[in-house]
Amino acid sequence: MSVMSKNRLEAFSDGVLAIIITIMVLELKVPHGTELAALKPLIPVFFSYLLSFIYVGIYWNNHHHTLHTLHKVNGSVLWANLHLLFWLSLIPFATGWMGENHFAPVPTALYSFVLLMAGVAYMVLQKSIIHAEGGADSILAQAVGRDFKGKISILLYLMAILIAFTDLWAARGIFIFVALMWLIPDSRITKVFNGH
Repeated sequence: MSVMSKNRLEAFSDGVLAIIITIMVLELKVPHGTELAALKPLIPVFFSYLLSFIYVGIYWNNHHHTLHTLHKVNGSVLWANLHLLFWLSLIPFATGWMGENHFAPVPTALYSFVLLMAGVAYMVLQKSIIHAEGGADSILAQAVGRDFKGKISILLYLMAILIAFTDLWAARGIFIFVALMWLIPDSRITKVFNGH
């Protein structure tokens, strides 16, 4: 198994996340008019950007805390991390499509699918780190426990995919609710660290 520095893994991930945010902001096109009314068509695009910016920020924050529990980086952790970054890298595309089409059902369902897969990939990364760190006795395993918050998020993303075709406001509400659930940095890891 390959072993590499945790700092290198974190630096690479931080770079990818910074590029994702940069790509998203480039979707905000400058309006041609000089009146405030010229900004009106950009409202859905800006809202989708804001929502995605918050999601990427949440992943960056939790990824940072999760990697603090890691001492050994092996091939499984590397591939699980790349898997997560793959799904996160699709957020700019899904964000742009949803915003440009004013949260139409299919783009909204795709956006929810990307968030669902990113959530699943994050759980896979956590499991890879727990396995690399010795299983149930690892800091991360003790911190996440049964990970109800993660599982509820996955379930809500699945609901949003279905609801996007019948009630777009409810789907948006789910995105906002899940983001608010994760907005405050997860204190579970810090608490376990303090206990050690």
